[in-house]
Amino acid sequence: MKLKFCVVTMVTRDDLFDGGAQHVARTIEAMREKSPGVGVEVLISDLGGNWEALEMILTEGPEVLNHNLETVPRLYSRVRPQANYHRSLELLARARSRVSSLVTKSGLMLGLGETKEEVLQAMDDLRRAGCNLLTLGQYLAPSEHHHPVVRYVPPEEFAEYELHAFQRGFKGVASAPLVRSSYRAGELYRAVSQQLKP
Repeated sequence: MKLKFCVVTMVTRDDLFDGGAQHVARTIEAMREKSPGVGVEVLISDLGGNWEALEMILTEGPEVLNHNLETVPRLYSRVRPQANYHRSLELLARARSRVSSLVTKSGLMLGLGETKEEVLQAMDDLRRAGCNLLTLGQYLAPSEHHHPVVRYVPPEEFAEYELHAFQRGFKGVASAPLVRSSYRAGELYRAVSQQLKP
């Protein structure tokens, strides 16, 4: 396929001892073998806080490790009841401390009932965890059984959040209603990798 950059997305696998980390690691290994030089971003779960599983993935050397906060702490019990905000931040921080050249990335869905102050606080928390890249997009309920859309955030607010993110030191930001985790992933990585060069 002659890809230059590829995003590997995993689903949460709480049924596996390593949360699916071995599958991700083997996928990166196979990609390196078949397509030398391809850039790899992995979008992973929090692995249940299994840091040995995280190490398995980091050992394979992805260019970007992405783990989404998704929302602000106050809404976790309703939106992400099986996740933990601080564990997600710890995963990002551990990854960066383990591999200083690693680009880390996270994302938030807006329109779940969060306030502007909460979004800005989440940005600050991500920066403290060493996060380089940020995506912000509009939450859309997958079904009537999911958390409802509380508000459709207008494009000008997304543009304002982008400015706030750059002011806080993020090296690459994608912020618009239809942005999702892998939106222009290769472009974001190339932008940050140029800035991080010694």
